[in-house]
Amino acid sequence: MATLVLGTIGTLVGGPLGGALGTIVGRGIDGAVIGTGRREGPRLKDLAVTTSSYGQPLPRHFGRMRVAGSVIWATDLVENRETGGGGKGRPKTTTYSYSSSFAVALSSRPIAGLGRIWADGKLLRGAAGDLKVGGALRVYGGHGDQAPDPLIAADAGGVCPAFRGCAYAVFEDLELADFGNRIPALTFEVLADAGGFALSDLVGPLVPGARGEVALAGLEGFSYEGGPLRESLATIDRLFPLAADTAGGGIALAGAYPPAATAIDLPEPVLAPCRDGAEAWEGPRFEREAGPLPAPSALRYYDVARDYQPGLQRAASAGGDNEDGRAIEFPGALAPDRARTLAGAAAVRARARGTRLSLRIAELDPALGPGKLARVPGVEGLWLVESWEWDEHGIALDLRRHALAAAAEADLPGDAGRPALPRDGATPPTLLRAFELPWDGRGDPARPPAFAAASAADAGWRGASLYLEDGGVLEEIGPSGQARSIGGTLAGALGASPARLLERQASITLDLHAPDMVLASAGAEALAAGANRLLVGREVLQYARAVQEGARRWRLEGLLRGRGGTEAAAGAGHPAGTAVTLIDAALLPIGDRLTPGTPAPRVAAIGQADDAPVIAPIEGHGEGLRPLAPVHPRARLLPSGALALGWIRRARGAWQWLPEVDAPLVEQAELYRLGAGPPEAPLRTWDIAEPHFTIAPADRAALAADMPGAPVWVRQVGSFAASDPLVLATLD
Repeated sequence: MATLVLGTIGTLVGGPLGGALGTIVGRGIDGAVIGTGRREGPRLKDLAVTTSSYGQPLPRHFGRMRVAGSVIWATDLVENRETGGGGKGRPKTTTYSYSSSFAVALSSRPIAGLGRIWADGKLLRGAAGDLKVGGALRVYGGHGDQAPDPLIAADAGGVCPAFRGCAYAVFEDLELADFGNRIPALTFEVLADAGGFALSDLVGPLVPGARGEVALAGLEGFSYEGGPLRESLATIDRLFPLAADTAGGGIALAGAYPPAATAIDLPEPVLAPCRDGAEAWEGPRFEREAGPLPAPSALRYYDVARDYQPGLQRAASAGGDNEDGRAIEFPGALAPDRARTLAGAAAVRARARGTRLSLRIAELDPALGPGKLARVPGVEGLWLVESWEWDEHGIALDLRRHALAAAAEADLPGDAGRPALPRDGATPPTLLRAFELPWDGRGDPARPPAFAAASAADAGWRGASLYLEDGGVLEEIGPSGQARSIGGTLAGALGASPARLLERQASITLDLHAPDMVLASAGAEALAAGANRLLVGREVLQYARAVQEGARRWRLEGLLRGRGGTEAAAGAGHPAGTAVTLIDAALLPIGDRLTPGTPAPRVAAIGQADDAPVIAPIEGHGEGLRPLAPVHPRARLLPSGALALGWIRRARGAWQWLPEVDAPLVEQAELYRLGAGPPEAPLRTWDIAEPHFTIAPADRAALAADMPGAPVWVRQVGSFAASDPLVLATLD
C-alpha cells in the first residue's frame, strides 16, 4: 500500500510495486524512515533574540530567513577611555566607550552569505554590506574546509575549533555605544541558497534514499529546527500539498496537485469482497462528509516585505459560512501577494476534501500512484489518488475529488500594511565647513565665534569625530553628533546689495545637500529676533519666505543683506556655487579651542564612511573679533581751510540701536586710526580716542598737494584687530 500525504504526513505506508507487501507497514514506515516524537514542528513566532544558552538547537535554514543565532564565543567588554578639554578655562572631561568581539552560530547547514543584520531592531548592517557602527565582520559559510577564525584562534590557542559544518559570524571590536554599551539583541538575514531551494534540499540529507523534486514556488525561506521531519513536512503540506510514495523501500515526494492534462484513465472497476466480511461483492463506494466543511480563513507567515516580521493574509473568500476562523501558522518567508494566493488555495482545498471514492481495478499501471490524477469510468470529474494496495483481488484505490480551483495561476494582491521599518542606506561621507561668524553678543567677546558645520548628503550619516589640525597634529574637539547642519550651494549668482533695507522682491536659489533638508519661512518679528540666518560666502543674510522648487532646490525670497556687519561682502555679491550654511543650533562651537592672534588651524572630520580625514579651513579667521566699521561719515570744510570729520561707531554684538543709551563698547578702549591715502599704504595716520577729528589747514593742504583725490578714512581699533576702513572724504 502507498499513501498520498495530504493534511497529515504521518500515514505513510509502503510496499514494492509488483511484489509482496513489505514487512513494515502503516506507521512503521513513518517511524523507521521519518521518525517519531511528541515535539511539534516549526511554529510561527515573533522574532527571537540572540542567546548563548547551552544546548539550544541550531536550525538548518533554506532560502533566506531572519534568524537570531547563538553566541558561541565572546571576549570581555573592552573599555576605551578618552580625555579631552582642560586649559583655557575649559574643564577636563573623560568619556568612556566600550566594544566587544564575539561569534554567533547561525546555521547547521552551509549558507551562501549574510544580508542585513538588525541590532535592537535597528539596522547594524545594510543590504550593501556596510556596518553602521565601527567594527569588523567576518562571515563563515559552514563548509567542510573552512579554517579557524584568527581572532578566536588567538584567544583559544591550539584548541580553537573551525566550526566546520556550522555557519557563523564573527564581530571584531564592535562599538557598543549605540546599544547602551552592551551586546545588543541581534537578528541576521541568512542567505542560505543563492538560487532558491526545493523540498529535496530539506528532505535529502535527513532521509537516505529520498527521491523526487518538488518546487516550492514563492517560498522564499524556511527553517528546520529538528524533531520529526514528518511534522515539518505536514506544515509545508498545508500550503504546498505533497504526495509521498514509499514503494520501493524508500520515499518519493511529489506535488499533490498535478496539471489536469496529466490525468490517467482508469479501467472499469471490478467487484471486491465486502469490507464487513460478508460473502458478497461490491463495486465503487462513495463517502461524503455531511454539511459544509470548515476552511481556514487566514494565513500567518514571515513577511519579507516587513523585514520578516509576522504578517497576516486573509483568503480571498474570507467570510463564508463554512469558515472556521482558524489561521494557518506557517513558519516560512513569503511575499504578501504569494501568501494571499496560498491562503485562498488552502481554503478551496479544505472545502473540496469531503468527497471520497473507493474502488478496485484489475489492471496494474506502473504510472499510477499517490498524488496522480485519474478519471473514473462513469464518474464525473477528476480524482486524486490518495493510496493504493495490491492483493489477490486486484488493486484497491482510495481517491478524493480534485479541487480544480485550488491553485491560482497568478498571485492575488496582498498587503503588508505600513510597518515602521528601519531605513537602509549606505553611510554617506562627511561634508564639512568651518568659519567664524560676527559675534552675537552672547558669551565671551574675547573668544573667536568659530563654528564647524558637519553634514552629509543622506540621513544615514551617523556623525563624525572632529579635530583641529595644525601642522599634521590633530587635537580632538569631540563628536559632531548625528544632527546634520543644513547647507548647500548657490544655484545662481547673487548680485551686490547696499544692505540697508528689507529687499522684498529679492530672492536667491540654492541647492541643499540632501532632499530631506527643509527650510522654513519666518515673519517680521522672527526676523527681528534673528531667525532664518544664512552664511553665504562671508555674508550673513536673512530670508523671509522659503519655497521648495525641486527635490533639493529652494528659492528664498524677501532678503535682509549684510547682517552682522557683513555689508562689505554683500556689496561684492556672490557667484554661483558659493557655499551656503544655515546658522542654527546644529553648528558646533569650536572658538574655545582657538587662540586670538595666532594663525588659524584647520578643522578635520573623520566619519564612518570617510576613508581619509575631511579637512576644512576656518573661513574668515579673526573676523569674529574684528570691530565693525564705523558708519554715518561726516566731513565739513571750515572757513579756515581745516577739514572737520566725524562718524558713529558700532560695537560687536550690539545689533539694536537704542535711543536712550549708546551701544556698549565691547573693546578694551575706544580707539580709532585716521588715515590719509590708500588704507594699505597711507601717507599719514592719527590715533585718536574720540569719534571726530579736525585736520589742520596746513596738513590738509600738504596732503592734497602730495596726493590729490586721495581718500581720508577711519578704522576702529579693537582689542585684537582693526575694522575695515570707512571713507570720510577725499583730498582736493
